[in-house]
Parts: sequence; structure tokens; C-alpha cells
Amino acid sequence: MLRFLGLRLARALLTLALVVTFAFVVLRLSGDPALLIMSADAPPEAIAAFRRAWGLDDPLWEQYVRYFAAIFRGDLGQSMRDGRPAIELVAERIPATLALTLPALLIKIGLGIPAGVYAALHRNSFADRAVMLLAVAGFTVPSFVLGLVLVLVFAVTLGWLPSGGQESWRHAILPVITLGIGGAAVLARFTRSAMLEVLGQPYMRTALAKGVPWHVAVRRHALPNAAIPTVTIVGFMVGSLLAGAVVVESVFSWPGVGRLLVVAVANRDLAVVQCILLLVAATMVTANLIVDLLYGALDPRLRVAPKGASA
Repeated sequence: MLRFLGLRLARALLTLALVVTFAFVVLRLSGDPALLIMSADAPPEAIAAFRRAWGLDDPLWEQYVRYFAAIFRGDLGQSMRDGRPAIELVAERIPATLALTLPALLIKIGLGIPAGVYAALHRNSFADRAVMLLAVAGFTVPSFVLGLVLVLVFAVTLGWLPSGGQESWRHAILPVITLGIGGAAVLARFTRSAMLEVLGQPYMRTALAKGVPWHVAVRRHALPNAAIPTVTIVGFMVGSLLAGAVVVESVFSWPGVGRLLVVAVANRDLAVVQCILLLVAATMVTANLIVDLLYGALDPRLRVAPKGASA
């Protein structure tokens, strides 16, 4: 188990390093922050002073080493826009993002998994076809299109809900539904496929042949085995809690991390973008590690790797 955790942690640290490196290189090669942050008619002396103040005149490798050293000290940099610590700006937006993504996650799990299980247990029935039709529709419609349709119907036409902002809980209804529907559709499809595969396994036929009631065989054998691929999808959704609402936050003018990321990228606010990417990568890596541990709890065969195989 210790070797298993050690390998997973090493892989997690390598992933974080690659994410930071990718963000560092791409952002610095995509444009000059000094020309974007300062006005177009700023004197060359002011632009040169800005570059010197933020170390943009230094060689790229030197900026990279300095940034990595700062991360190890717990310093994620300062915003070039207002000079505040990047982690402070991001931390202010996290509660707003979680206010959308956590309820949406509950909708995804509470609606998608039961729908997928029900469709698999009633294969080729009208209910199965209806669930899959809705799942395909929810999966293929882009979130910004669904969000705009909901705004048109419930905010503009009916006037029941606000179209954007964060003034009250009512402002969160449409973005939460927008986020929840797409994820529920994905979970319903994966859960149905996993259940159908498990229901056709020999151990299910053996259990039924021994006289085990159908509902008991489903509860004891089918659901735990079908949960393994489903847990992978849920883990990805948990890992994307901070960055999974970029488009929806923009559509509904919701002041969360996703909208901050869009603004920071447009302004080449390097420290803010890198801070967000690092936090998102850390969340994803942590979620994947938890999923790996859950695999062993759901299937004891996965706890011990065969001889000669890597963990």
C-alpha cells in the first residue's frame, strides 16, 4: 500500500510540474503582458519600466526557475493588474464557484446514476429509450447553448428567474441546472453501459441459477462492479469543481473562478492564470488519487498487483 501511494504521489507531483511548465511557456509565448495591461499610447520608457519591474526582460529560463522557486516557498505571485497576491484573488472567487458546482454535482449524481441503472434494468423498454434519448440530447447540446435557451425561456419569456448576477439564491438556479443536466447525461450513459456489461457476466447468471433473488443479485453483485467505471467519471467531475464552470459563469455573469480565468487570460495576468491552473491541477490530481483508493474498496482484486506488474 505504501508503494502504491508513493507511486501515485510521485505521479501527482510530476503532473503538477508539467501543468505549471505548460502554463508558463504558453502564456509567455502568446503575447506581451506589458502591451496589454498598459495603454496603447504609453511611452516606451513606461513599458520598459513595467517589464523590468515584473522581470519580463529576463531570459525565459531564468523566469521559469524564479517562478518554480517561488512556488516551493508558497508564493504564487502577484496580479499584474492590481498588485494583490494571486492566491488572494482566486480564493475570493472559490466560494462563488462552489456555490454552483457543488449543487450541480449533486444533480449529476442524484439524477444520472439512478437513471442509468433504471435504463439498464429495463433494457429496450420505452423507459430505456426515453432515458437514453434525453441523455444523448443533454450530452450533445453545448452548455452555453443550453444556458442561453434557459435564459430565453425562464428569464426573458416567462420572467420567473433572473438571467445573471449573484444577488440571491434565485440567480444560481439556471446556472446550476445548466451544469447539472450535461453531467447527469454523461453519468446516465456510462452507468447504463457499465450495468449492462455486468448483468451479462457469468457470475450474475450463476447467482440467479443458485436461486438468489434478482434484486439481491443486482444489489450485491451488479451495482458494486458497475460502480468502478462510474466512480472514474464522478472523480473527474469532482476534480473539475473549480474550473468546470468557465463557460457557464461567463454566460450568467457569475463572479467565480472560471470567469476570473477568462479575464486573466485576456489580460495576460500571468500569476493569476498560473495560480488557477495549479489549483485546478491539484484538485484533479487529488480526485484521481481518491478514485484509485476507491477502486480497491470496490474491488478487492485491485488492491494487490500481480507479481512483476507495476502498481
